[in-house]
Order: sequence, then C-alpha cells, then structure tokens
Amino acid sequence: MKERIAILATDGFEESELKSPKEAMEDAGFEVDIISEKSGTIKSWADGNWSNNYNVDYTLDGVAAENYNALVVPGGVINPDKLRRNDKALRFVQHFFEQKKPVAAICHGPQILISAKVVEGRKMTSFNSIKDDLINAGANWVDEEVVVDEGFVTSRNPDDLPAFNSKLIEEIKEGKHQHQHA
Repeated sequence: MKERIAILATDGFEESELKSPKEAMEDAGFEVDIISEKSGTIKSWADGNWSNNYNVDYTLDGVAAENYNALVVPGGVINPDKLRRNDKALRFVQHFFEQKKPVAAICHGPQILISAKVVEGRKMTSFNSIKDDLINAGANWVDEEVVVDEGFVTSRNPDDLPAFNSKLIEEIKEGKHQHQHA
C-alpha cells in the first residue's frame, strides 16, 4: 500500500516549506494531499510577499487522520497562527499523535502543535522567535538543523529543508512509533 501523507496548511504558508517536502515525498513514492480549512486554493508566502496559489485537495471537514500515514505542518508566520485558532485543525493534529504516526513541523509550524497541546516533554526545534513559546509549553527546545523524537520531526527554517525532508521520509518509512505521544 502506498503511503499517504497530509500537509496541513492555509493562506500564508511559507512556500518552500510546503513545496520542497511535498516534492521530496512524491519523489519517494508517497501520495501527498494538501489539507486546509477551506476549499479551492491557498496562497503561499515567499521572500516577504504573497506568492503562488496551491490547490487544496481536501478540507478538514472531509478528512480523518486514520486515512493518512503522516502529517506535515509547514511554517510561515500567518499559516500556523490561523490554523491554531481552528478546532478542527487542532483535533486533526492531535489524532496523528494519538495514533502514533509520524508528524513533522518546520519553522513557525510548531505553533499549531503548542495549541494542540502535543509538545510537552518533547525534544524539538523551530524558528528561533518561537523558542520561548515552545519552552513555556513544556518542550525541550534545541538549536539543531533537524530534531527527531520518536517519529516527531522538527526543523528551524528553509535552510534546513534538505535534512528535514530526509528525516521526514525516513520516519514515514519506519511507520508508527510506539513511543510517539502527545
């Protein structure tokens, strides 16, 4: 069976942090769906400006974590700030942790994970500006290119994408992680 991966994003995601992992996962043979709070398209952010539109495959109303092998949360300042206020998005994230599936977040992406209450006790990294938020939420924050904690993959910024993509694919291929927890 082909692995199926969900990328959770909305308007204002950092373009490279969605595009690069999506392409890497598709090159690895995975089926990748963009999940959002609205149908149609979502607008990316790149180099300090609005950029390209990306087609949404499914809305949060039409999906369940049970149908996916892993979850990827790109960053961008606007994207996670909007998603963390959406109860359906928070429950979607929580279900991946409950089902012990790989979850990956980069840059500002972990902000939604804070609101989903899944970072306490976890070793992780992020964009430096949300370091204090993660520490205050109980995470063990470290300044490393990529951090893997029992199927939970995090990176700091777009410069880390090659390492992030490599570890993400590795964790997806490993499947469920019995010690993955919220």
